[in-house]
Amino acid sequence: MTLSTPLLAAAPLLAGLIGPALLGAVPVRQQADPPAVAPAPHVRRLDVVEHVAARTGADQQRVLAYWTPERMARAVPLDLPGLVKTGGRLLDGVAGRDGVRATPDLSGGKALLSIPPRLTGSPRHLSAGRPRTSTVGSRWITGGLVARTTGRVFLTVAGNDFVCSASTIRSANKDVVVTAGHCVKDGVGEWAANWTFVPGYGTNGPHPYGQYTARRMFVTGPWSRSGDDNYDVGMVALATSRGRHVADVVGTQEIAFNARRGGQAFGFGYPADPPYDGGHLVYCAGRLKKDPHGQTRDQGLGCDMTAGSSGGPWMTSFDTTTGKGTITSLSSFKYSDDKRTMYGPYFGDSVKALFETAQKA
Repeated sequence: MTLSTPLLAAAPLLAGLIGPALLGAVPVRQQADPPAVAPAPHVRRLDVVEHVAARTGADQQRVLAYWTPERMARAVPLDLPGLVKTGGRLLDGVAGRDGVRATPDLSGGKALLSIPPRLTGSPRHLSAGRPRTSTVGSRWITGGLVARTTGRVFLTVAGNDFVCSASTIRSANKDVVVTAGHCVKDGVGEWAANWTFVPGYGTNGPHPYGQYTARRMFVTGPWSRSGDDNYDVGMVALATSRGRHVADVVGTQEIAFNARRGGQAFGFGYPADPPYDGGHLVYCAGRLKKDPHGQTRDQGLGCDMTAGSSGGPWMTSFDTTTGKGTITSLSSFKYSDDKRTMYGPYFGDSVKALFETAQKA
């Protein structure tokens, strides 16, 4: 499997790909040489791996108390180096809550790119108007359902505090959100702790619709066993907030599986690496394309969103007036030689099995 870096976020020093300046806000994936022979046919595995998070009311209150405003403010982008991803773990080389990370050994002479000083479509230059159908990164100012259903995720892994993005989805238990697998579990490594979803972050204050802790977390078997980028999807069943299900408070988006590839898509998230600050919902829009390197079955979307946008929803059949659409993928990684394209996993049968399990939790 080609190694990649997830789109998590943590301390300022880690705002880059590898070193002081990381590539964008997504895990940046180091391109590998094309295989000499065609890879073996993919074997479908529909197994789901589960983790019990904040089980009791006391556990949930402990998690909510952990995320003070100061701690949330410090959870800024961390970009994870794919070249040092060993044994399916993503966070090797990250040390200490202060965000100081050991410099990885970049053997093989493969260089990683630094984040550019400015990204096209920076939200601070966007004026009021109708949403664009083609943009690599603009602030979402139209409101609608997507401004409530998309939110920031705060979590702790390996002693570091991170941020990701996620979205509510329509489910039987009214509690499910979808995000990237690396925002839930460190590949073959540990599960995230202190996992909390804040929908509509920044629209009218830091948590206008409440804060929802995780009670049960789910990833696909291939992600848990090997950190397979094709399965970088996680789903979380949330606890209620003040006795209310998240779906009843903010609404939900539809989710679809085995959808037709290609077509128009809108991607949303909370990028926190410069020029973004994590305080606003940002979107990308354009046509989906296949992975040109053949390293994954993922699809690409022109997008300059940076770290912190991991797990943000990609929607097809999206109505720019109502903010309602159908989620068919999410932000997962970038190649280090192409900082203008985000890649997202295809929602097939394995992701469908993941959803069916989560909505019954």
